Amino acid sequence: MSGRTSVDVFDLGSEHEQVVFANDPATGLKAIIAIHSTALGPALGGTRFYPYASTADAIEDVLDLSRGMSYKAALAGLDLGGGKAVILGDPATLKTEGLLRAYGRFVQSLHGRYYTACDVGTSSPDMDHIARECDYVTGRTVAHGGAGDSSVLTAYGVFQGMRAAAQVVWGTPSLAGRAVGVAGVGKVGRHLVRHLVEDGAAVVVTDVHRPSIDRVLEEHPQVAVVESTDALVASRLDGYAPCALGHAITDEVVEVLSAKVVCGAANNQLAHPGVEKALEERGILYAPDYCVNAGGLMQVADELQGFSFERAQQRASGIFETTRRVFELAASDGVPPAIAADRLAERRMRDVGRLRGIWVG
Repeated sequence: MSGRTSVDVFDLGSEHEQVVFANDPATGLKAIIAIHSTALGPALGGTRFYPYASTADAIEDVLDLSRGMSYKAALAGLDLGGGKAVILGDPATLKTEGLLRAYGRFVQSLHGRYYTACDVGTSSPDMDHIARECDYVTGRTVAHGGAGDSSVLTAYGVFQGMRAAAQVVWGTPSLAGRAVGVAGVGKVGRHLVRHLVEDGAAVVVTDVHRPSIDRVLEEHPQVAVVESTDALVASRLDGYAPCALGHAITDEVVEVLSAKVVCGAANNQLAHPGVEKALEERGILYAPDYCVNAGGLMQVADELQGFSFERAQQRASGIFETTRRVFELAASDGVPPAIAADRLAERRMRDVGRLRGIWVG
């Protein structure tokens, strides 16, 4: 985050269709909903509940994340656009049924141009509260006919992406015998650890939240733990999976990283444009985040058709092939995978999107 106190929404969000500011003083709700593109269909993206240092930081984050969702949906082959929402504040103290329902009314006012779901700081039960005021909610609890926790297929998709990267780097789609570091073992990271352990990888983890570490160790006592992300990055690794918040891949990380593969669940992993080139120069294969972490989006998107976990998992299995296509295009075009993924997503938005225009419900 920049820490700036003011920001020009039209300047930063010049590609965006719509940015909505929602304010309900009675419940303490301050939210921003950003719709980047509806060229492929209604925008779908989670609601992040987070104590931003400033409104400017929240604006930058929601614009960044919503743009990423457009690319994620396009590359995943979904007929959905990209949107995201942020609620400003600490969910531990501010989150109430009243606030969530007030937020739901604002989402409802967009008449289906934006569908919401879970993200950092929100959960499936929260979506149930929002859905009491709003028809455009996914990621609800299984008890309410929803897809439940989308982290299950997010992790599964990241694992498929890592297998595709392993195929390129080591000639086999397996992490068996490889040392893989996972930074952040919350909902997604914990599931990813399970896939890696079952595949025969030697897993090293870190997390600022000690209970998350303890839960992983209960399930997988053979997993190693280091005290910080810095320590993890400096470890001898074959693969590195950033699964916490974004901007994890900085110039400093690239300089010290021994891993040959970077493939994680966090959104917007590259700290700034140009990092993808630094990774390539150091011989590190980067699996673009929005390509490999699309499993959760596939899971909640399936809910719009009447949820079938098997159908959603089958679609998420395709992340292996999509990631492989990204690597192939990167090699043939002579560009880093991050740029190749953008080209594939932009091609689909352009070719299919021109048939549709702006989604109005």
